[in-house]
Amino acid sequence: MSFPPCPNCQSEFVYQDQNNLVCPECAHEWNPEEVAASEAFNVKDANGTLLSEGDKVTLAKDLKVKGSSLVLKIGTKAVIRRIVEGKDHQLDCKVDGAGEMMVTAQFVKKA
Repeated sequence: MSFPPCPNCQSEFVYQDQNNLVCPECAHEWNPEEVAASEAFNVKDANGTLLSEGDKVTLAKDLKVKGSSLVLKIGTKAVIRRIVEGKDHQLDCKVDGAGEMMVTAQFVKKA
């Protein structure tokens, strides 16, 4: 079986001991399931609250919609459909009165 390299020293000589993986070179022990969960993509709102799919949010400032004369007012409600890795727009939302659109996480607050 092939195990991932040690996250501490990058050694390839890793073996399994029950639920943990062990590096014989640096004696580092870790649970691969916990490492995978901690590396998950996290998105925070304007207040620093962690956001997840299905959360209801409100806009924290007025936003102009690109390619349109529509302006989304502060306090407009939205529901997060999915979270996408990206530096511009992280949230795929359904916005009340505007439909589906991508929104930057720093411009919303968790409701």
